[in-house]
Amino acid sequence: MSLRFILDPELTEDLRERIVALWVDVTNAGGAVGFVAPVTADEVRTIADPTLAGIADGPDRLLLGYDGDRLVAMAIFTDPRFHLKTHLRVLTRVMVHPDTQGRGFGEALMREAERVARNLGLAALHVTVRDGLGLDRFYRRLGYREVGRWPGALRVAPGDDRDEVLMWLGLTGHRPGHPAAG
Repeated sequence: MSLRFILDPELTEDLRERIVALWVDVTNAGGAVGFVAPVTADEVRTIADPTLAGIADGPDRLLLGYDGDRLVAMAIFTDPRFHLKTHLRVLTRVMVHPDTQGRGFGEALMREAERVARNLGLAALHVTVRDGLGLDRFYRRLGYREVGRWPGALRVAPGDDRDEVLMWLGLTGHRPGHPAAG
């Protein structure tokens, strides 16, 4: 079965709870979505509430993926909130429910995010990934390329600092660090 996507759904209280539950499940299965397992719904809400406010009241956009009626995937198009970066978005909180792994949902989510970005007229998408989990390989298969690293930027545990890997997908032929052809 393929995913059904919804862009910018109404953020009802029920949907907010389902988003938090997805976030908890992904984190507790080892997903790198802003927390380190184990995590509770109350802990996730400390980040989820302001994140969802940036969607409901601000410039960010939410993409959800459903398997039937079940929420199983999400990604947020985060506006950089800087006037010289209005042509790009940072994809944040990219996640697929752990019990659906291996069914192609991650790739489907990212392909839909790329389609949405192109329809919005964006020039690029940017993601950051936690090093040491192999996530960079997944994004490379989808056309993203590593454009930088912040060494030891993520402290996942005492004595366990990970690089944050910066990855980029140009949508218009523009290469990061080079003037746009014109």
